[in-house]
Amino acid sequence: MAPKAQQQTVTKTHGYEFFGPPGAFGISFGLPVLLYAFAFACNDISGCPAPSLLHPKSLDWEVLKKEVGWPGIRGLASWEATGWTVAYYLLSALLYRLLPATEMEGTELAGGGRLKYRLNAFPSTMFILAICAAGTFQQGAEFPLWTFIADNYVQILTANILFALFQATFVYVRSFGVRPENKDLRRLAAGGVTGNMLYDWFIGRELNPRVTLPLIGEIDIKEFMEIRPGLTGWILLNCAFVAKQYRSYGYVTDSIIFITLVQGFYVLDAQFMEPNVLTTMDITTDGFGMMLSFGDIVWVPFLYSQQTRYLAVHPQQLGPAGLAVVGALLVGAFAIFRLSNNQKNMFRTDPNHPSVAHLKYLETKAGTRLLISGWWGIARHINYLGDWLQAWPYSLPTGLAGYTILSAGEQAVEGAVKMLDGRFVVPGEARGWGAIFTYFYVAYFASLLIHRDLRDDEKCSRKYGEDWEKYKKIVRWRIIPYVY
Repeated sequence: MAPKAQQQTVTKTHGYEFFGPPGAFGISFGLPVLLYAFAFACNDISGCPAPSLLHPKSLDWEVLKKEVGWPGIRGLASWEATGWTVAYYLLSALLYRLLPATEMEGTELAGGGRLKYRLNAFPSTMFILAICAAGTFQQGAEFPLWTFIADNYVQILTANILFALFQATFVYVRSFGVRPENKDLRRLAAGGVTGNMLYDWFIGRELNPRVTLPLIGEIDIKEFMEIRPGLTGWILLNCAFVAKQYRSYGYVTDSIIFITLVQGFYVLDAQFMEPNVLTTMDITTDGFGMMLSFGDIVWVPFLYSQQTRYLAVHPQQLGPAGLAVVGALLVGAFAIFRLSNNQKNMFRTDPNHPSVAHLKYLETKAGTRLLISGWWGIARHINYLGDWLQAWPYSLPTGLAGYTILSAGEQAVEGAVKMLDGRFVVPGEARGWGAIFTYFYVAYFASLLIHRDLRDDEKCSRKYGEDWEKYKKIVRWRIIPYVY
């Protein structure tokens, strides 16, 4: 009966998401271009944005190339950066195998059975950070890892993009080996078998692809990429930009330290609570394709570190009052995010626990209980609200972003900050335009969470039918109470 149940699940029509094949193409190949644009347009050579971009009518491409430090197509990649990037992934895999871990089972798969997971992302990251801390203690801001990341940022970006493309293609080709009768619990994702090659490659055909590596053993690729190299890489990028600010100015500001610490806490909290990821849509529903491959190891670390990258060149001081404001916002947002998620996961795993036994719920015909009180009686995705509010303290310390870099021989103006090499950084006419780079994360994250909410609503409507409509009448708000 299990193979039949599985086959019925994967052949059920779900329709296209992300505007189908055109959207899949645009995201897969357009977003890498966007990250390159951010890397060059907001730079440490001429400004953020580059001065020529503020005068598009008189734009001279040769001048723009000099302003952004364009290395040429071949200069976008290097064997050295690619080799060290691969070494980083191998180190992550070795730590996955060698460090102590918690063994857990995931949610029940369509057709029956549960996959086993080895969870030790938190100690793995702490091991890497301990090495980095020791190196920084000995060599300060000149620790080779920090200088290498800052000096090879674009090439490291390229290496991760190539790895994401390779990984997505590998799991796509390998997914055709999934058979209904397989005994190793391989399943196809319901939304990834449309028959359109580009779309299925993007959205992911196989639900939980796994690979067995020599000396390392079996790795669940999706869970590994979701919680390890990209998130840890986000911390490493931030630390590299802190070191860069010190090398450039001889000091570090409270704003860049604040962002690095709170984003580091966000990552470490997610990794410490790694069991929670096993119940998320990414693990239980989505296939693993270019969407998650690129998102996990490229989009997250390289987009989410734009604020520290900016502050490394244009330092900002918040002062006690500024730190208090962004700190209070962060604490409130994190409380909403963590408490709501903990309540949900406790109810799923132990509904009789004293902390959740009093909660009201709607019993569905599918046998699932939907919470209608507590945090989840306020909004259907109240955790998304906390997650989005956390984005603001990451961007607000950059202020009214934008700067222009003057050479050492040019006359400094009011508000100029002098680098150790004699150059000056001034807001100038770029003031405000830099927000395109430092506040993009806030706008993007809002659109991401709204889209996830819509996807979840569609999925639950298919699963619960009339019960879902009844539930929505009880819990009216999607994310923001009385607003949306």
